[in-house]
Amino acid sequence: MSPSRLAKVLSACAVISALTTPVAVAHGGGHHHDHGGHDHGRTIPGYRADEAAVIGEEHAEEHARLRMALQAQGEYPQPTRDARFKMLTDTQKTNNAKFDPSVFGRFTGYFPSKDFGDHVALLPTGKVLLFSFERVETDPTKEPAPTNVIGAQNAGRAYLWDPAKGQGADAFTAVPPPKVTPPDGTGISRPAPFFCSGHSFLPNGMLGVYGGNIGGNGGTGAKLSLIFNPWNEKWSQNEDMAVGRWYPSVVTGADGRQLIMSGQSEMGWGTPTPLVERFPAKNVPVPLDKSPLPSFQKVQPFKADAPFTLDYPHLFSLNDGKIYGFGRQPAEQWSFDINDETRADLPARPDSKDRNYGAAVPLPNGVNGPDSVMVLGGNRDDPNTYEFSGGAWKTSPEKRAFGRTQDDTIILPNGRLLTVNGAHDIRDYGNGALNPNSHQKYRQIELRDDNGKWKLGPMQRLPRGYHSNAVVLPDGRVMVTGDELQQLANDDNINDDNNGTIEIYEPPYLNRGPRPDLGTTYSGPTQYGNWFSAESTDMNRVTKAVLLSPTTSTHSVNTSQRYVELRILGRHTSYHWPDGTTSKNMLQLQAPYSANTAPPGWYMLFLLDEDGTPSTAKWVQLVPRKG
Repeated sequence: MSPSRLAKVLSACAVISALTTPVAVAHGGGHHHDHGGHDHGRTIPGYRADEAAVIGEEHAEEHARLRMALQAQGEYPQPTRDARFKMLTDTQKTNNAKFDPSVFGRFTGYFPSKDFGDHVALLPTGKVLLFSFERVETDPTKEPAPTNVIGAQNAGRAYLWDPAKGQGADAFTAVPPPKVTPPDGTGISRPAPFFCSGHSFLPNGMLGVYGGNIGGNGGTGAKLSLIFNPWNEKWSQNEDMAVGRWYPSVVTGADGRQLIMSGQSEMGWGTPTPLVERFPAKNVPVPLDKSPLPSFQKVQPFKADAPFTLDYPHLFSLNDGKIYGFGRQPAEQWSFDINDETRADLPARPDSKDRNYGAAVPLPNGVNGPDSVMVLGGNRDDPNTYEFSGGAWKTSPEKRAFGRTQDDTIILPNGRLLTVNGAHDIRDYGNGALNPNSHQKYRQIELRDDNGKWKLGPMQRLPRGYHSNAVVLPDGRVMVTGDELQQLANDDNINDDNNGTIEIYEPPYLNRGPRPDLGTTYSGPTQYGNWFSAESTDMNRVTKAVLLSPTTSTHSVNTSQRYVELRILGRHTSYHWPDGTTSKNMLQLQAPYSANTAPPGWYMLFLLDEDGTPSTAKWVQLVPRKG
């Protein structure tokens, strides 16, 4: 909220308080009622007990935070923001005019968002969860995150964006995390400070979020273990992890359980934890149904450790059922057997250099599921891409145009790769740290074709680096968001309630004419190896059916990515079911044979034609066979 709006809110409430204070005094004045045995409000700087007696504790706590926000507002000239944003808008328009949308795609939307989008998750409801932190600065030449802040200002926030509603206030819904009282010595309750956490999906579509920042010492790991339920759009809290984790990675394995690795501990920066933890524990059933919600459950220690010295390693579950951990330090490459709970060494990455945050992708591999991974981001001086396959590394013959860090590379419904975002370094776009002026090359996307060749494409509006994200939506468009420093530096109205922005990119396949139809699909859980139905009036046009997992990512780490082709067993103009009903224009699709191919959970089903043009997706849930 802007300084002017903050002041107006406080002034209006002050009038109400003044009008009602005499009545309150007659009933005991400023007595503060301790609801539920807690007295957190009085420890928040700026909290007023007399105000709480009139308007209530929750309202008074909010006022205290508003006062702190007023004090935290930085100063940066709005004309500078406006001039930069105009330059970015103009250069995008001029540059992109030379790119054929049917070959390179195009950017079609740019609009305000309620959140920075440092963390994102595409939910099986089609909505996107965005979460981050309450900003402590609006000046983009200063650090906007509360990394070293102790107390109430170090708080998390979360919103849902509904793509079906497009843009505007009605498209966003606040879904604040649970209030917690972190062990930071202040005793102050606030929305859970879960930024710079790790996350992945449970098989029932819920999102597990682990870790966060207590504040201080360069980033101090929180022990938070949270669940977001997309079905009722509420959070729940589990028992704390054994260690704090700031910048951890989380991956869902073939057994449907999450492995949590790395992260700076509760002692602060420079203390990465080797402890691996698992959720849910082995003696707890993996959640497959939309209810009940896992709540106050324990994480469980995993026998093998993961001694990554650099945080946010890339983790992937490959088609042998093992978890592969690719660390940013070249020698820290390991596989983890989720059944034996053992760790094995892998060959060192051939670039022989530590990497910053940057992209890695499990490569499509037909109906068998991924057996190889490409590491390609994180080094501004290295345009090479490195593939791990069959227990060995190779340097790909095809390079990207240039090296970049903080980039996001995602798998499109046609199996091709798209790179967006990128920077010179953390909070550095080529002109020094905390300088939002960027080298323009980092705004250009790159596309990888079926032959592995990369080509530069159109520019996005903003340069986006640290904390940027990209998500393939069910309609095939790509949502691009994140990087609070750039969003603050180019905010056309720093005094409104919008903190971030979203851009929409339409890949080439959305600019080539009609798309294949995908109508009704089987709506229940699909067991491995079974076939299921998908109706399409373009049944004979369809050449491929694929499952694409929904993205949940942060800091260029996207452990959920997966692309699996499905066998088309039959095409039926008219299919008669045993119950007497009939389906028209029906495809018989076979689910993957095992969870090694695709771990249990929710996936987007796309139908594609021979040109790689996808339908709009329908959601499919894969579950283990019964018995």
